[in-house]
Amino acid sequence: MNAMFSKAVWSPYVAGALVGILAAIAVVVSTNVLPKPKYLGTSTTFVRIAGLIEKQFAAEHVAGNEYFKAKKVKIDWQMMLVAGIFLGALLSSLIGKTFNTEKVPSMWAEFYGKNRLVRAGAAFIGGFIALFGVRLAGGCPSGHGLSGTMQLAVSGLIAMVFFLAGGILTAGIVYKRRK
Repeated sequence: MNAMFSKAVWSPYVAGALVGILAAIAVVVSTNVLPKPKYLGTSTTFVRIAGLIEKQFAAEHVAGNEYFKAKKVKIDWQMMLVAGIFLGALLSSLIGKTFNTEKVPSMWAEFYGKNRLVRAGAAFIGGFIALFGVRLAGGCPSGHGLSGTMQLAVSGLIAMVFFLAGGILTAGIVYKRRK
C-alpha cells in the first residue's frame, strides 16, 4: 500500500459537513452583503487568471474581448476561494501529518516512467480534457455539484451524477492498471 494512504486522514463525513457549512455560510453572507447571492464555484477563476496574465501582454485584446468583458477580469471572492482551497489543503495536510514533498508521485512514475516530457504531456492532456469538460458543462464540480444540489437544481443533480460516474470510471481504469 502507498505510504500516503496508510496515514490517518480526515473523515470524509466531517470534511463533507464542513464544506456544506461553508457553502451555506457563503450564501447567507453574500445574500445579506451583496445584491445577488454567491454560490461556491471556481472554474471562472481560471478564466479570470488567464485574463489577468494576458492583460500584462495584450491589454487592448483583453479590453476588447467580449468574454473577458462579461467575466470581468479582476481579483474577486472566487479567486480568494481558490487561494483558500490551496492554503486549506496545505494546512490540513500539515495538521494531519500527510504532507509530502515527492517530486513525482509513485503512481505517475509507474504509468509514465522517468521521461519528463511524457509525464508533462500526460498532465497537459489530462488538464485540457478536464478544463474542456468544465467549460462545456458551464461550471465545475463545486459549482454544479455543491451549489447546484444545494439549490436542488436538476442540472446540478445531473452534473453531480456524471462527475461521480466519471470519477468512478477513471479510478477503476487507473487502479486496475496499477495492479
